[in-house]
Amino acid sequence: MSAALETLTRMTNALAACSQGASPQQEMIQLWRSGAASLALPDKYGHVLGDLLDRLEASALFSGESCSFSQKDLFDNLQLWADKARAKLSAQ
Repeated sequence: MSAALETLTRMTNALAACSQGASPQQEMIQLWRSGAASLALPDKYGHVLGDLLDRLEASALFSGESCSFSQKDLFDNLQLWADKARAKLSAQ
């Protein structure tokens, strides 16, 4: 497995742990920001991920779900991002 795919696997494992309440959200966000920076992906991936992570950080100000932010939806979107990033990296 390439280093990029290994990084992406660590990121998705951290996401799974965080979504199950097994690890702190801020720790997962930091791992995703640093991990994504090392992935050779088009700029649009970085913009989308930055927006998702910013919204996830903002959602931490609320208790789980609010009318503006759904942590579950944000986690689902991060997984979708990771799936698309994996496909892109595998095709390179």
